[in-house]
Amino acid sequence: MSDTPTRCVFFISDGTGITSETLGHSLLAQFPGARLRQVRIPFVDNLDKAIECANQIREARRRDGVRPIVFSTLVNPEIIAAMRDADALCIDLFEQFIGPLESELGVRSTHTVGRFHGIADSSDYKARIEAINFAMTHDDGVSTNGELDDADVVLVGVSRSGKTPTSLYLAMQFGVKAANYPLIPEDFERNKLPGEVQQYRKKLFGLTIAPERLVQIRQERRPDSRYASLENCRYEIEAAQKLMRRENIPWLDSTTKSIEEISAVILQAVRLKNPGY
Repeated sequence: MSDTPTRCVFFISDGTGITSETLGHSLLAQFPGARLRQVRIPFVDNLDKAIECANQIREARRRDGVRPIVFSTLVNPEIIAAMRDADALCIDLFEQFIGPLESELGVRSTHTVGRFHGIADSSDYKARIEAINFAMTHDDGVSTNGELDDADVVLVGVSRSGKTPTSLYLAMQFGVKAANYPLIPEDFERNKLPGEVQQYRKKLFGLTIAPERLVQIRQERRPDSRYASLENCRYEIEAAQKLMRRENIPWLDSTTKSIEEISAVILQAVRLKNPGY
């Protein structure tokens, strides 16, 4: 495996490049043994930029001794042609889907560059912005009575179990208003949920994590502290899980799951309670 050359992978788009990168990563995940160096090039929206990209691809071919792989979401035929002129395996993700959709729908695609540019005017976009503001305002237990009335879900769990990044991901991707509350030793001593979330029990969703992984995360923040010790992490996690079981709160172990997987499970729970999502 050590003799396998490192291959350059380009994600090229006339927009942000997020779509090409996301789809490309999903495909590349099926090849865990491949040695890859990744490059994202967004906003390739004219021929000059396309030619410059093609030159970068050729340079990668010369440097690595193997053909690069190019994932693209491009619609301009001239730009696509320039990409294909480079010595690479070109996978045009739009081409794979737009043709079959045109045939099935009986309607021609607009083939317009940057169709997402007008998304800022959409209600979905505005909902995501509102949800992001909500998540940031109600992070780590920063809420007062009544402020969680608008929450779609309230995440609870011990400190550093993944509540904040999950809240923000739910907001950015799905417009879900997610607050989060840490479960702390005082809660375990009282054997009660924080008072602020008692009335929102139906909105609660718990996150837990393996003690060993929690130690690693907390050591980065407060090394060699009791807060980061294995003994304390085990105590907090066991107490939090006991509390969530007693309160009948659904919960998920985040140790081996990506933020996308965690969010998908939470989103499903939110959708069951709020069918509008």
